[in-house]
Amino acid sequence: MQHQTLFELAADREVRKAAGFREVAKGLDAQILLDLYQKQLESAPRRGDAGKKFFAEHDGTLPKRGAKRAEDQLAIALVNHARDVGRPLPLPSRLPGDEPGGLAILDYHVPLRVSASDAGLARVDVLGVGRDDRLAVVVLRWLPPSATRGSTGDTPLRVLLEGLSACAVLDASRDVVRAEAKDAFGVEIADAPPLLYVVASPRWWELARRREAQKGAAWINQLERIARVLDGTEPPPSVADVDDLPPEVDPVGVGVRFLSLNLDGEPAWELQDEKPTLLSVARLATAWESTAGRIKPKAKARPKTAAAEPEIVEADPSRPPRSYSARDAYMAGDTIDHPTLGRGVVQGVAGPTKVNVLFDGVKRVLVHGRA
Repeated sequence: MQHQTLFELAADREVRKAAGFREVAKGLDAQILLDLYQKQLESAPRRGDAGKKFFAEHDGTLPKRGAKRAEDQLAIALVNHARDVGRPLPLPSRLPGDEPGGLAILDYHVPLRVSASDAGLARVDVLGVGRDDRLAVVVLRWLPPSATRGSTGDTPLRVLLEGLSACAVLDASRDVVRAEAKDAFGVEIADAPPLLYVVASPRWWELARRREAQKGAAWINQLERIARVLDGTEPPPSVADVDDLPPEVDPVGVGVRFLSLNLDGEPAWELQDEKPTLLSVARLATAWESTAGRIKPKAKARPKTAAAEPEIVEADPSRPPRSYSARDAYMAGDTIDHPTLGRGVVQGVAGPTKVNVLFDGVKRVLVHGRA
């Protein structure tokens, strides 16, 4: 990977292509991911050093400028919803028996840049606190149930890489973010790398899966592998898999989950005095079923059976040869003498007024029984 940062890779042409991002994902091993994350850390703008804050005093209404994207309004609506219900948004458990955690939503449209010249994301859709009191970066994608296509270039890998970029920028200012969160919201955030929640509407995930064969199994498999590599739960390759084991690489430490945001109605929110408000309770679920990443082996091609050789009808010796006439009717086994084709044997009927006749190994179609 020749890119310097995660954000540069997210903008790569192949990452943005529906038919190409899977191959890019396949090449993201532990070392490459760690290098890209470290480079994003080193180049991250530091708002604290510039005297700028991450958390603003948002009142839950639309800003005078911006918020044109559906995701911008949804982010505000989610924060307003969280403030209204006064409790974390339940998270689905990973496995049967797991304790389902919660997502405590703190703020929306959290800025990352110090100046317009900074490379990287402009802001994070939503920030919150997830499992183990870790900072949670929430990246949103939304399509209504009636949508027939998504945004061009907005692939699942691109969304993941942009979210990781935001995690790195916030991780670079971890102490500042923790102190601000305590002052603004009274919450204690753990001294650990952030969590990343890629949250999209069911229709967004559905259309993303339609773009590939086997309902997206190949890229789902790769994204799940990347998530395991990032948090260190991907098992190392065995000696049987490789001749020389690669050196062990420390994981990035970012925990990633892919989630589906279920909201009733279309639209799912409305503006009440310029304040986006959800019209139903927000429900989070896993983005896909547990078996979605299993790639089915290609079915073996069936051997082509040779076409059966047509049976040749021999001349019936009890019927003497007849001179060919289009008015006469013939049947299989008849012998006819044709003025130009010679002697042939009728093989069978080829149509209402046609017969197949074999002349010296060559089959011809002649007219017969014509009044």
